Amino acid sequence: MLETEELLAPVDIDVTTEGFTLVLFNDSHHDFEEVIEQIMKATGYGYLRSEEITMEAHTKGRAAVIRGELNICLKAQTVLEEIQLRTSIEVNV
Repeated sequence: MLETEELLAPVDIDVTTEGFTLVLFNDSHHDFEEVIEQIMKATGYGYLRSEEITMEAHTKGRAAVIRGELNICLKAQTVLEEIQLRTSIEVNV
């Protein structure tokens, strides 16, 4: 019989701190220019910075897009997901 794991109490997260990172994952459904343009739209970054993020996601499988307060990451995530880019928001520890 399998033992049940002890459930941990929820952790309180201060969403007003700059403790979050929006991560973009590589995919094979979008071309580079499409991803670069969407990153520019989501973040306000210039072309070169957006291209760096796109290349990192392509070569490493994932790339940090933006770090900051949760609401900033959520807004950028919404824009990236408009074209079905795969993202996640991670808590910085």
